[in-house]
Amino acid sequence: MVAEDRGASSSATLRARVQYETEGLRESEIADTPLAQLSRWLQQAASAGVAEPNAMSLATCGPDGPQVRIVLAKDLLGSGITFFTNLESAKARDLDESPRAAAVFAWLPLHRQVRFRGPVVELSRAESGAYFATRPRGSQIGAWASPQSHPIATREELLAQVAEIERRFPEESEIPLPDHWGGYRILPIAMEFWQGQPSRLHDRLRFDACVDDAQLDDPSGWTLTRLAP
Repeated sequence: MVAEDRGASSSATLRARVQYETEGLRESEIADTPLAQLSRWLQQAASAGVAEPNAMSLATCGPDGPQVRIVLAKDLLGSGITFFTNLESAKARDLDESPRAAAVFAWLPLHRQVRFRGPVVELSRAESGAYFATRPRGSQIGAWASPQSHPIATREELLAQVAEIERRFPEESEIPLPDHWGGYRILPIAMEFWQGQPSRLHDRLRFDACVDDAQLDDPSGWTLTRLAP
């Protein structure tokens, strides 16, 4: 019996290479604002059947150093990109310490990614409450029940807390916004659109804010630069 060479298998996987043969991204084809271009690519990713096209990797930095995780973008506005979370989670603690973040949308089947960075502001309770009211009931209960990022002894402990919240808010009752749950908005100061190309000669076009508080939907607030791959 031949022993499996797990190291060799892993190395082969890491060396896997995909040749990108997609159409390029030219300055003449990109939208005149970051918001319009991001909206266009999000819609194309959804139309192409990409799973969770609004998923983005969110990087923060706090007392324990940098951390990254995937969250769902829930709104695109001229002022920025919105996501929601437990306000006592690791990401929220990081943002309290350093209210800045970087994020990446990656649509691998389309050989595309968009990355951006900027300061982060917490949403008002009214904004968070308006979104919370649209969530499925199960997600609302989960927001109440889960002490996100904190240790728990077993999954059964979590399910017991879910059952307690279900008793607290019977089926016919409205579930209010928890004090420990809300939203944040990233206010980008730079946004790069990346399109894979053959021989790793990828197209990279970056919008940079050229005025303070640049709005994503205002062409006059941004300059466009091509970057080497």
